[in-house]
Amino acid sequence: MDIQVPDIGDFTDQPVKTYSSGMFVRLAFAVATSVDPDILVVDEALSVGDGAFARKSFERIMAMKETGKTILFCSHSLYQIEAICSRVLWIESGELLGDGEPDEVIPQYQRFLDTGLLPHEQPSYQGTRVGAFDTPAAAPAEPAHSGPAGYARLTTTEVSINGETGRELSAQSGVSTLAVAVGFASDPTLPCPTVAVTISNKDGHIITSAATWEDNVTLSRNAQGEGVARLEIDQLPLLKGRYQVGAYVFCEQGIHSYGWIDPVATIRVSQTTIEKGFFRLPHTWRADVP
Repeated sequence: MDIQVPDIGDFTDQPVKTYSSGMFVRLAFAVATSVDPDILVVDEALSVGDGAFARKSFERIMAMKETGKTILFCSHSLYQIEAICSRVLWIESGELLGDGEPDEVIPQYQRFLDTGLLPHEQPSYQGTRVGAFDTPAAAPAEPAHSGPAGYARLTTTEVSINGETGRELSAQSGVSTLAVAVGFASDPTLPCPTVAVTISNKDGHIITSAATWEDNVTLSRNAQGEGVARLEIDQLPLLKGRYQVGAYVFCEQGIHSYGWIDPVATIRVSQTTIEKGFFRLPHTWRADVP
């Protein structure tokens, strides 16, 4: 059987004992997915390797999912779980604490991480959905002069309030305009990547996000694979507090994250009212007489 092992190259015929941990996982993944299994078990395998390998792995997994294969995906990445899985099991110290659809179990697990409360100790939140992004340690963006082969990366990030750019900004609730510019470089032979922007509270928990693929926005890029996505939020609805803005670049499906910077900038929001919470929702009051 001829097994194509991605990104190992000249080391394919070398003894496995000479492989690095990343090369070993690539070999194992290639073997597991080349035999057309009815059930595929993936245990944190996508946490190693570079962007090109991770992209190929995601494409292979999603292709198998579309053909009806059963995939047992074990991971601590909430975003990957939500993107891949249709059913989620939460196992803690050998005990099954959650079993259901991703938008039911993932919020419970996120609240457990935030508060330490087990599901039966948590208050009921009907319709709550956790933000679908991880926030690992910030990765510095690096300048790009040509598109990277096999993946994409962030090149520039810029956050401004009313045209003033900086890393520490001030804004007025309901008045200021927030603008975020995210530059990227990508392999021009691959589909154009997508971009997302997150806003987190002072504890680092994402309270809202915007993504080009969710808004059906197709980005443009030059022949070298470079482009810029710009997001504007008028009359910023955030209430008073300190917030962090993050920038992410994903594959064209919004499944695999090529890279991120979080936070890009911090915004201190002030307000003249005494409303409480994180942001103001559009609403209408009506007075009825019984």
